[in-house]
Amino acid sequence: MATRTTATKPATKTTPKTAPKTADSTARIRVGIGGWTFEPWRGVFYPEGLAQKRELEYASRQLTTIEVNGTFYGSQKPATFAKWHDETPDDFVFSLKAPRFATNRRVLSEAGDSIERFFASGVLELKNKLGPVNWQFAATKQFDPDDFEGFLKLLPKRIDARTIRHAVEVRHESFRNAAFVALARRYEVAIVMAGDSKYPQIADPSAPFVYARIMGTTEAQPKGYSSSALDQWTARARTWASGGTPDGLDMSGDASAADTPRDVYLYVISGFKAHNPAAAIAMLERLSKRNA
Repeated sequence: MATRTTATKPATKTTPKTAPKTADSTARIRVGIGGWTFEPWRGVFYPEGLAQKRELEYASRQLTTIEVNGTFYGSQKPATFAKWHDETPDDFVFSLKAPRFATNRRVLSEAGDSIERFFASGVLELKNKLGPVNWQFAATKQFDPDDFEGFLKLLPKRIDARTIRHAVEVRHESFRNAAFVALARRYEVAIVMAGDSKYPQIADPSAPFVYARIMGTTEAQPKGYSSSALDQWTARARTWASGGTPDGLDMSGDASAADTPRDVYLYVISGFKAHNPAAAIAMLERLSKRNA
């Protein structure tokens, strides 16, 4: 069980966080969490007495992005996406988990109808706040080069003049190979980088952005991670944003990816979930100090 601490109630109005830019580039680093509705966050991350209907409003002003998990299990109404757009700051971004109906299937290249329904469900009501779409695959799904390429061909690059960014979260060891990395680069799809996780780590940059999910928060650390670990993940985010490849991560392909600035989406996910917002905020504070 989480150890609940008493939070000091902040002022009603809070200044929204902005995604830091790296020096001499237009790349942005965004740090966030998965979802915003979680009872143990109330009175710890959320101020005591904050109405549940205002939790997204509050969270989006402490963080710069949130990954939405609910879209993995079922569709939302267009009005819901529009409401999320209106409740969050101008610089805020949502990443959406794509529906499981598209990824949990034997033949991925037959997912066209599910993909079309997802993008027609109202997600574009997020407008400029629609970030990457994370296509998460089951841990039992193995790499089939032809079928996986067939799936990547189905992912739209643009809809209604809006660029759509895609990331694939693969969880089987068979994806840890150079052919998969090369395929992802060919279609400019990011490979989700699993940090502090039981899943295979494939840290090869393969798109104009990096999508990282770190899962190592613990109850023993009030901010989820130790100060040194927070420093390390923050430094890795800066390296990615500047176009580099951080040391100490597992690569599977040719390391000669384009050395150009990349946007970074880093999510503190799983682990000891009660401390995930504290870890994300701690990294944003480190990024702000460097850019001050």
